[in-house]
Amino acid sequence: MEIRDLLTSDSVIANLRVTSKKQALQELAGAVSRVTDLDERAVFDVLMEREKLGTTGVGNGIAIPHGKLPGLDKLYGMFARMEKPIDFQAIDEQPVDLIFLLLAPESAGADHLKALARVSRLLRDRATCDKLRGTDNAEALYAILSNSADVQAA
Repeated sequence: MEIRDLLTSDSVIANLRVTSKKQALQELAGAVSRVTDLDERAVFDVLMEREKLGTTGVGNGIAIPHGKLPGLDKLYGMFARMEKPIDFQAIDEQPVDLIFLLLAPESAGADHLKALARVSRLLRDRATCDKLRGTDNAEALYAILSNSADVQAA
């Protein structure tokens, strides 16, 4: 499972302008629906249900909201770099500025967990996160994410 299997250049947002966790999830749900033709409300509802179980703000300014949706045929990812960090109720109580959203088919099982682990490994790398925070260009962000995947897979 590689990051480029989850993301396309169209699924990267370079400067998401939001002021809250809910607003971020709404904007991401809308962006995902435009790229995948998924129902925006269904995506948002799945993400909010998952957040009720516990925050997906994993610390160090990173959040990985995720959920499973009926009707999906494959895993989908969406990456957003916040214009300004937002409160995401992260486990370390630090604001979040990098969000990697992951959606999986209801039947994904182990593939969903493998994708979450892959994204988590990528975003635990401080050098990668520094690069992501250092640019506000969507194409550059996509290149960093996909090239970092090559380096870490080796």
